[in-house]
Amino acid sequence: DMVAQALELSRKPHVVIATPGRLADHLRSSNTFSLKKLKFLVLDEADRLLEQGCTDFTADLEVILEAVPARRQTLLFSATLTDTLKELKGLARNRPFFWEAVSEVRTVDELDQRYLLVPEALKDAYLVHLIQTFQDEHEDWSVIVFTKTCKDCQVLNMMLRKFSFPSVALHSMMKQRQRFAALAKFKSSIFKILIATDVAARGLDIPAVQVVINHNTPGLPKIYIHRVGRTARAGRKGIAITLVTQYDIHLVHAIEEEIKLKLQEFSAEERFVLDILTHVNITRRECEIKLEAMDFDEKKEINKRKQMILEGKDPDLEAKRKAELAKIRKKNKQCREKVQQALQKQKELQLKRRLQKKMERQNKLRAKEEK
Repeated sequence: DMVAQALELSRKPHVVIATPGRLADHLRSSNTFSLKKLKFLVLDEADRLLEQGCTDFTADLEVILEAVPARRQTLLFSATLTDTLKELKGLARNRPFFWEAVSEVRTVDELDQRYLLVPEALKDAYLVHLIQTFQDEHEDWSVIVFTKTCKDCQVLNMMLRKFSFPSVALHSMMKQRQRFAALAKFKSSIFKILIATDVAARGLDIPAVQVVINHNTPGLPKIYIHRVGRTARAGRKGIAITLVTQYDIHLVHAIEEEIKLKLQEFSAEERFVLDILTHVNITRRECEIKLEAMDFDEKKEINKRKQMILEGKDPDLEAKRKAELAKIRKKNKQCREKVQQALQKQKELQLKRRLQKKMERQNKLRAKEEK
Protein backbone atom coordinates (compact mmCIF):
# COMPACT_ATOMS: atom_id res chain seq x y z
CA ASP A 1 0.00 0.00 0.00
CA MET A 2 1.40 3.40 -1.05
CA VAL A 3 0.35 5.20 2.15
CA ALA A 4 1.89 2.54 4.43
CA GLN A 5 5.08 2.66 2.37
CA ALA A 6 5.18 6.49 2.53
CA LEU A 7 5.00 6.30 6.34
CA GLU A 8 7.87 3.79 6.40
CA LEU A 9 9.96 6.02 4.11
CA SER A 10 9.29 9.10 6.29
CA ARG A 11 11.10 7.26 9.14
CA LYS A 12 14.33 7.65 7.08
CA PRO A 13 15.44 4.01 6.66
CA HIS A 14 19.14 3.35 6.00
CA VAL A 15 18.42 1.05 3.05
CA VAL A 16 15.59 1.22 0.51
CA ILE A 17 15.07 -1.65 -1.93
CA ALA A 18 12.67 -0.68 -4.70
CA THR A 19 11.51 -1.19 -8.25
CA PRO A 20 12.06 2.00 -10.33
CA GLY A 21 8.32 2.48 -10.97
CA ARG A 22 7.24 2.43 -7.34
CA LEU A 23 10.15 4.59 -6.12
CA ALA A 24 9.45 7.16 -8.86
CA ASP A 25 5.73 7.17 -7.87
CA HIS A 26 6.68 8.06 -4.27
CA LEU A 27 9.02 10.84 -5.41
CA ARG A 28 6.32 12.29 -7.69
CA SER A 29 3.47 12.07 -5.17
CA SER A 30 5.00 13.09 -1.80
CA ASN A 31 7.52 15.53 -0.32
CA THR A 32 7.93 13.70 3.03
CA PHE A 33 10.67 11.56 1.54
CA SER A 34 14.04 12.80 0.25
CA LEU A 35 17.04 11.12 -1.38
CA LYS A 36 19.32 14.20 -1.07
CA LYS A 37 21.62 12.51 1.47
CA LEU A 38 21.92 9.28 -0.49
CA LYS A 39 25.46 7.82 -0.54
CA PHE A 40 25.02 4.73 -2.74
CA LEU A 41 22.72 4.02 -5.68
CA VAL A 42 22.71 0.33 -6.69
CA LEU A 43 21.15 -0.84 -9.97
CA ASP A 44 20.72 -4.60 -9.98
CA GLU A 45 20.04 -6.24 -13.37
CA ALA A 46 21.46 -3.00 -14.80
CA ASP A 47 21.37 -4.23 -18.40
CA ARG A 48 17.59 -4.70 -18.16
CA LEU A 49 17.00 -1.35 -16.43
CA LEU A 50 19.06 0.70 -18.87
CA GLU A 51 17.98 -0.89 -22.15
CA GLN A 52 15.06 0.65 -24.00
CA GLY A 53 12.34 -1.53 -25.47
CA CYS A 54 9.16 -3.23 -24.29
CA THR A 55 10.20 -2.69 -20.63
CA ASP A 56 11.44 0.90 -20.75
CA PHE A 57 12.41 2.30 -17.33
CA THR A 58 13.82 5.59 -18.73
CA ALA A 59 11.08 7.91 -17.42
CA ASP A 60 11.21 6.44 -13.88
CA LEU A 61 15.02 6.43 -13.74
CA GLU A 62 15.09 10.10 -14.82
CA VAL A 63 12.86 10.99 -11.84
CA ILE A 64 15.10 9.00 -9.46
CA LEU A 65 18.39 10.42 -10.83
CA GLU A 66 17.05 13.99 -10.49
CA ALA A 67 16.25 13.30 -6.82
CA VAL A 68 19.65 11.84 -5.83
CA PRO A 69 22.78 13.95 -5.14
CA ALA A 70 25.51 14.32 -7.77
CA ARG A 71 28.14 13.22 -5.24
CA ARG A 72 27.25 9.59 -4.78
CA GLN A 73 28.60 6.20 -5.73
CA THR A 74 26.60 4.34 -8.39
CA LEU A 75 27.00 0.57 -8.58
CA LEU A 76 25.72 -1.44 -11.53
CA PHE A 77 25.38 -5.23 -11.34
CA SER A 78 24.64 -7.63 -14.18
CA ALA A 79 25.26 -11.27 -15.04
CA THR A 80 25.48 -10.34 -18.74
CA LEU A 81 27.54 -7.46 -20.12
CA THR A 82 25.61 -5.76 -22.93
CA ASP A 83 26.51 -3.01 -25.41
CA THR A 84 24.48 -0.54 -23.31
CA LEU A 85 26.71 -1.13 -20.27
CA LYS A 86 29.89 -0.89 -22.38
CA GLU A 87 28.65 2.41 -23.82
CA LEU A 88 27.83 3.71 -20.33
CA LYS A 89 31.37 2.86 -19.19
CA GLY A 90 32.72 5.00 -22.05
CA LEU A 91 30.36 7.93 -21.31
CA ALA A 92 31.25 8.18 -17.58
CA ARG A 93 32.73 11.55 -16.60
CA ASN A 94 35.27 10.14 -14.16
CA ARG A 95 37.10 6.86 -14.69
CA PRO A 96 34.76 4.12 -13.48
CA PHE A 97 36.01 1.07 -11.60
CA PHE A 98 35.14 -1.94 -13.71
CA TRP A 99 35.27 -5.54 -12.54
CA GLU A 100 34.24 -8.63 -14.47
CA ALA A 101 34.43 -12.22 -13.21
CA VAL A 102 37.20 -13.92 -15.18
CA SER A 103 35.55 -16.96 -16.72
CA GLU A 104 35.97 -18.77 -20.02
CA VAL A 105 32.31 -19.76 -19.97
CA ARG A 106 29.20 -17.80 -19.04
CA THR A 107 27.59 -20.76 -17.29
CA VAL A 108 28.81 -22.95 -14.40
CA ASP A 109 30.61 -26.32 -14.79
CA GLU A 110 27.98 -28.10 -12.69
CA LEU A 111 25.34 -27.37 -15.34
CA ASP A 112 24.74 -30.08 -17.93
CA GLN A 113 23.55 -28.19 -21.04
CA ARG A 114 21.67 -30.16 -23.70
CA TYR A 115 19.56 -29.58 -26.78
CA LEU A 116 16.80 -31.73 -28.24
CA LEU A 117 16.08 -31.35 -31.96
CA VAL A 118 12.30 -31.62 -32.40
CA PRO A 119 9.84 -30.82 -35.22
CA GLU A 120 7.68 -27.78 -34.38
CA ALA A 121 4.50 -29.92 -34.46
CA LEU A 122 5.88 -32.38 -31.86
CA LYS A 123 7.22 -29.84 -29.36
CA ASP A 124 4.40 -30.19 -26.78
CA ALA A 125 4.47 -34.00 -26.98
CA TYR A 126 8.23 -33.97 -26.35
CA LEU A 127 7.71 -31.68 -23.34
CA VAL A 128 5.11 -34.04 -21.81
CA HIS A 129 7.42 -37.01 -22.48
CA LEU A 130 10.42 -35.26 -20.84
CA ILE A 131 8.44 -34.28 -17.73
CA GLN A 132 7.00 -37.80 -17.45
CA THR A 133 10.51 -39.27 -17.72
CA PHE A 134 11.94 -36.99 -15.01
CA GLN A 135 8.94 -37.67 -12.73
CA ASP A 136 9.31 -41.45 -13.15
CA GLU A 137 13.07 -41.46 -12.57
CA HIS A 138 13.35 -38.68 -9.94
CA GLU A 139 10.09 -38.10 -8.08
CA ASP A 140 11.55 -35.38 -5.84
CA TRP A 141 13.04 -33.25 -8.65
CA SER A 142 11.78 -29.73 -9.34
CA VAL A 143 11.43 -28.52 -12.94
CA ILE A 144 11.11 -25.01 -14.42
CA VAL A 145 9.70 -24.79 -17.97
CA PHE A 146 10.32 -21.46 -19.75
CA THR A 147 7.91 -20.31 -22.49
CA LYS A 148 7.79 -17.33 -24.84
CA THR A 149 4.39 -15.73 -24.07
CA CYS A 150 1.89 -15.42 -21.21
CA LYS A 151 -0.73 -17.25 -23.29
CA ASP A 152 1.66 -20.15 -23.99
CA CYS A 153 2.51 -20.29 -20.30
CA GLN A 154 -1.16 -20.47 -19.27
CA VAL A 155 -2.04 -23.07 -21.93
CA LEU A 156 0.90 -25.34 -21.04
CA ASN A 157 0.05 -25.15 -17.34
CA MET A 158 -3.58 -26.12 -18.05
CA MET A 159 -2.42 -28.90 -20.37
CA LEU A 160 0.08 -30.40 -17.88
CA ARG A 161 -2.55 -30.34 -15.16
CA LYS A 162 -4.85 -32.34 -17.48
CA PHE A 163 -2.07 -34.95 -17.54
CA SER A 164 -2.04 -34.87 -13.69
CA PHE A 165 1.35 -33.16 -13.38
CA PRO A 166 1.71 -30.91 -10.28
CA SER A 167 2.34 -27.64 -12.14
CA VAL A 168 1.81 -23.94 -11.46
CA ALA A 169 2.09 -20.92 -13.80
CA LEU A 170 4.03 -17.67 -13.34
CA HIS A 171 3.64 -14.78 -15.82
CA SER A 172 3.06 -11.01 -15.97
CA MET A 173 -0.69 -11.32 -16.60
CA MET A 174 -1.12 -12.65 -13.06
CA LYS A 175 -1.74 -10.29 -10.12
CA GLN A 176 1.18 -9.78 -7.72
CA ARG A 177 -0.41 -11.84 -4.92
CA GLN A 178 -1.06 -14.69 -7.38
CA ARG A 179 2.61 -14.62 -8.41
CA PHE A 180 3.74 -14.74 -4.78
CA ALA A 181 1.34 -17.62 -4.08
CA ALA A 182 2.58 -19.57 -7.14
CA LEU A 183 6.21 -19.08 -6.13
CA ALA A 184 5.54 -20.08 -2.53
CA LYS A 185 3.84 -23.30 -3.69
CA PHE A 186 6.79 -24.12 -5.95
CA LYS A 187 9.44 -23.28 -3.35
CA SER A 188 7.71 -25.43 -0.73
CA SER A 189 7.48 -28.34 -3.24
CA ILE A 190 3.66 -28.45 -3.17
CA PHE A 191 4.03 -28.15 -6.96
CA LYS A 192 7.13 -29.69 -8.55
CA ILE A 193 6.75 -27.96 -11.93
CA LEU A 194 6.81 -24.21 -12.60
CA ILE A 195 5.73 -23.00 -16.07
CA ALA A 196 7.05 -19.47 -16.48
CA THR A 197 7.80 -16.66 -18.91
CA ASP A 198 11.04 -14.67 -18.72
CA VAL A 199 9.54 -12.83 -15.73
CA ALA A 200 11.11 -15.71 -13.71
CA ALA A 201 14.42 -15.80 -15.62
CA ARG A 202 16.09 -13.29 -13.29
CA GLY A 203 16.30 -12.83 -9.56
CA LEU A 204 14.69 -16.13 -8.53
CA ASP A 205 16.89 -17.96 -6.05
CA ILE A 206 15.39 -21.42 -5.63
CA PRO A 207 18.39 -23.66 -4.82
CA ALA A 208 16.53 -26.96 -5.25
CA VAL A 209 15.75 -26.76 -8.98
CA GLN A 210 17.25 -29.73 -10.80
CA VAL A 211 15.92 -29.18 -14.35
CA VAL A 212 15.30 -26.19 -16.64
CA ILE A 213 13.47 -26.87 -19.92
CA ASN A 214 13.37 -24.17 -22.60
CA HIS A 215 10.09 -24.81 -24.44
CA ASN A 216 11.28 -22.22 -26.98
CA THR A 217 14.88 -21.44 -27.95
CA PRO A 218 15.63 -17.95 -26.54
CA GLY A 219 16.12 -15.27 -29.18
CA LEU A 220 19.07 -13.73 -27.29
CA PRO A 221 21.99 -15.62 -25.70
CA LYS A 222 21.77 -13.49 -22.52
CA ILE A 223 18.16 -14.63 -21.98
CA TYR A 224 19.37 -18.23 -22.27
CA ILE A 225 22.12 -17.56 -19.67
CA HIS A 226 19.61 -16.08 -17.21
CA ARG A 227 17.10 -18.91 -17.75
CA VAL A 228 19.54 -21.80 -17.27
CA GLY A 229 21.02 -19.95 -14.29
CA ARG A 230 17.90 -20.95 -12.30
CA THR A 231 19.45 -24.43 -11.82
CA ALA A 232 22.94 -25.62 -10.76
CA ARG A 233 23.07 -22.90 -8.09
CA ALA A 234 25.38 -22.75 -5.05
CA GLY A 235 27.57 -25.65 -6.23
CA ARG A 236 24.69 -28.03 -6.92
CA LYS A 237 24.32 -29.98 -10.15
CA GLY A 238 21.57 -29.29 -12.70
CA ILE A 239 20.47 -29.98 -16.25
CA ALA A 240 19.14 -27.56 -18.88
CA ILE A 241 17.38 -28.88 -22.01
CA THR A 242 16.45 -26.60 -24.91
CA LEU A 243 13.82 -27.77 -27.40
CA VAL A 244 15.23 -26.75 -30.79
CA THR A 245 13.06 -26.75 -33.92
CA GLN A 246 14.19 -26.64 -37.53
CA TYR A 247 13.86 -22.81 -37.42
CA ASP A 248 16.11 -22.30 -34.36
CA ILE A 249 19.51 -23.68 -35.43
CA HIS A 250 21.05 -20.19 -35.86
CA LEU A 251 19.88 -19.23 -32.34
CA VAL A 252 21.66 -22.27 -30.86
CA HIS A 253 24.88 -21.30 -32.68
CA ALA A 254 24.65 -17.78 -31.20
CA ILE A 255 24.15 -19.25 -27.69
CA GLU A 256 27.13 -21.62 -28.10
CA GLU A 257 29.33 -18.73 -29.27
CA GLU A 258 28.35 -16.64 -26.24
CA ILE A 259 28.81 -19.37 -23.60
CA LYS A 260 31.97 -20.75 -25.33
CA LEU A 261 30.56 -24.25 -25.11
CA LYS A 262 28.94 -26.78 -27.45
CA LEU A 263 25.52 -28.01 -26.32
CA GLN A 264 25.30 -31.81 -26.20
CA GLU A 265 22.34 -33.63 -27.72
CA PHE A 266 19.80 -35.11 -25.32
CA SER A 267 18.48 -38.50 -26.38
CA ALA A 268 14.74 -39.18 -26.29
CA GLU A 269 12.76 -42.10 -27.70
CA GLU A 270 10.60 -40.69 -30.52
CA ARG A 271 8.29 -43.73 -30.54
CA PHE A 272 7.07 -42.86 -27.01
CA VAL A 273 6.44 -39.29 -28.18
CA LEU A 274 4.45 -40.46 -31.21
CA ASP A 275 2.33 -42.70 -28.95
CA ILE A 276 1.07 -39.67 -26.98
CA LEU A 277 1.10 -37.10 -29.83
CA THR A 278 -2.64 -37.20 -30.71
CA HIS A 279 -3.68 -37.11 -27.04
CA VAL A 280 -1.37 -34.13 -26.34
CA ASN A 281 -2.57 -32.16 -29.39
CA ILE A 282 -6.26 -32.71 -28.54
CA THR A 283 -5.64 -31.72 -24.88
CA ARG A 284 -3.78 -28.57 -25.93
CA ARG A 285 -6.61 -27.52 -28.28
CA GLU A 286 -9.19 -28.09 -25.49
CA CYS A 287 -7.11 -25.88 -23.17
CA GLU A 288 -6.83 -23.14 -25.82
CA ILE A 289 -10.62 -23.16 -26.34
CA LYS A 290 -11.15 -22.99 -22.57
CA LEU A 291 -8.70 -20.06 -22.29
CA GLU A 292 -10.44 -18.19 -25.12
CA ALA A 293 -13.73 -18.59 -23.23
CA MET A 294 -12.05 -16.96 -20.20
CA ASP A 295 -11.34 -13.80 -22.28
CA PHE A 296 -7.59 -14.09 -21.62
CA ASP A 297 -6.66 -11.83 -24.57
CA GLU A 298 -9.25 -9.26 -23.47
CA LYS A 299 -7.67 -9.17 -19.97
CA LYS A 300 -4.30 -8.57 -21.62
CA GLU A 301 -5.72 -5.54 -23.45
CA ILE A 302 -7.25 -4.22 -20.20
CA ASN A 303 -3.85 -4.56 -18.48
CA LYS A 304 -2.20 -2.69 -21.37
CA ARG A 305 -4.74 0.16 -21.01
CA LYS A 306 -4.12 0.33 -17.23
CA GLN A 307 -0.36 0.50 -17.82
CA MET A 308 -0.79 3.33 -20.35
CA ILE A 309 -3.00 5.31 -17.92
CA LEU A 310 -0.32 4.86 -15.17
CA GLU A 311 2.28 6.18 -17.62
CA GLY A 312 0.10 9.25 -18.24
CA LYS A 313 -0.94 8.22 -21.75
CA ASP A 314 -4.43 8.23 -23.25
CA PRO A 315 -5.13 4.62 -24.46
CA ASP A 316 -7.78 5.79 -26.98
CA LEU A 317 -5.47 8.46 -28.39
CA GLU A 318 -2.64 5.88 -28.66
CA ALA A 319 -5.02 3.51 -30.46
CA LYS A 320 -6.01 6.32 -32.91
CA ARG A 321 -2.33 7.10 -33.53
CA LYS A 322 -1.61 3.43 -34.21
CA ALA A 323 -4.58 3.22 -36.59
CA GLU A 324 -3.45 6.39 -38.42
CA LEU A 325 0.10 5.05 -38.61
CA ALA A 326 -1.22 1.76 -40.01
CA LYS A 327 -3.21 3.72 -42.66
CA ILE A 328 -0.12 5.72 -43.65
CA ARG A 329 1.94 2.53 -43.89
CA LYS A 330 -0.79 0.91 -46.00
CA LYS A 331 -0.93 3.93 -48.34
CA ASN A 332 2.88 3.94 -48.62
CA LYS A 333 2.84 0.23 -49.40
CA GLN A 334 0.14 0.71 -52.06
CA CYS A 335 2.10 3.63 -53.53
CA ARG A 336 5.30 1.54 -53.66
CA GLU A 337 3.38 -1.30 -55.29
CA LYS A 338 1.94 1.09 -57.94
CA VAL A 339 5.43 2.47 -58.66
CA GLN A 340 6.82 -1.06 -58.96
CA GLN A 341 3.94 -2.05 -61.28
CA ALA A 342 4.53 1.06 -63.45
CA LEU A 343 8.26 0.29 -63.61
CA GLN A 344 7.50 -3.32 -64.48
CA LYS A 345 5.14 -2.22 -67.27
CA GLN A 346 7.80 0.18 -68.56
CA LYS A 347 10.39 -2.61 -68.58
CA GLU A 348 7.97 -4.92 -70.38
CA LEU A 349 7.24 -2.21 -73.03
CA GLN A 350 10.96 -1.58 -73.54
CA LEU A 351 11.56 -5.30 -73.93
CA LYS A 352 8.65 -5.55 -76.37
CA ARG A 353 10.06 -2.66 -78.47
CA ARG A 354 13.50 -4.24 -78.50
CA LEU A 355 12.01 -7.54 -79.66
CA GLN A 356 10.00 -5.76 -82.37
CA LYS A 357 13.11 -3.91 -83.62
CA LYS A 358 15.06 -7.18 -83.59
CA MET A 359 12.30 -8.89 -85.54
CA GLU A 360 12.20 -6.00 -88.06
CA ARG A 361 16.00 -6.17 -88.57
CA GLN A 362 15.80 -9.96 -89.07
CA ASN A 363 12.94 -9.52 -91.59
CA LYS A 364 14.97 -6.89 -93.53
CA LEU A 365 18.00 -9.20 -93.62
CA ARG A 366 15.86 -12.06 -94.92
CA ALA A 367 14.34 -9.79 -97.58
CA LYS A 368 17.84 -8.74 -98.73
CA GLU A 369 19.00 -12.37 -98.84
CA GLU A 370 15.95 -13.35 -100.91
CA LYS A 371 16.68 -10.53 -103.45
